[in-house]
Amino acid sequence: MNRIAKLYFRYGTMGSAKTAMLLTTAYNFEERGLNYLCFKPVVDTRDDRNVIRSRIGIERECGWIYADSDMYEMICHIVKSNPEASPRWILVDEAQFLSAAQVDQLAAVVDDFAINVICYGLRTDFKGNLFEGSKRLFEMADTIDEVKSTCTCGRKTIMNARIDANGDIITEGAQVEIGGNDRYVACCRKCWRNRRLERMHKN
Repeated sequence: MNRIAKLYFRYGTMGSAKTAMLLTTAYNFEERGLNYLCFKPVVDTRDDRNVIRSRIGIERECGWIYADSDMYEMICHIVKSNPEASPRWILVDEAQFLSAAQVDQLAAVVDDFAINVICYGLRTDFKGNLFEGSKRLFEMADTIDEVKSTCTCGRKTIMNARIDANGDIITEGAQVEIGGNDRYVACCRKCWRNRRLERMHKN
């Protein structure tokens, strides 16, 4: 193939409109008549249907990515079964939940089939540690873009703080715990650190 394709990683904190960007991109592809596919890891259990849904209320059907899904084999099957309708673009939501192997598989899809892949996701967890999928995307992506948002103090958000029912920050727990505004708040590093120190002093 003569087309040049790329693996993109667009990352930001929770509430930075990453999913809305994905859904807007999908709409634009439809308007232009471009074939595309949407996926997201099944670990995101906020929806009982296979949809990507934004906080602003728009949604689109997608394919599930399971822990044992081989993205290369999946896309290879789609391309070979109907070459004329094969996707030009693949959009992946919640990409931080991909395994490193799945990121490598998507990179191979880009290289072997000239299909562009855009992954949207978080950079770090509530402790400030990289997710496996995000780490591998930083290592493998051709293009990396930050989706910026603003902390209540005016600084740029870079942290995803996990909170309890009282709004107090949580410093311990499993890396993956699905939730929305009731469980997480995006903030800058300084506010994240200060709230962690306040929690330690309370204890």
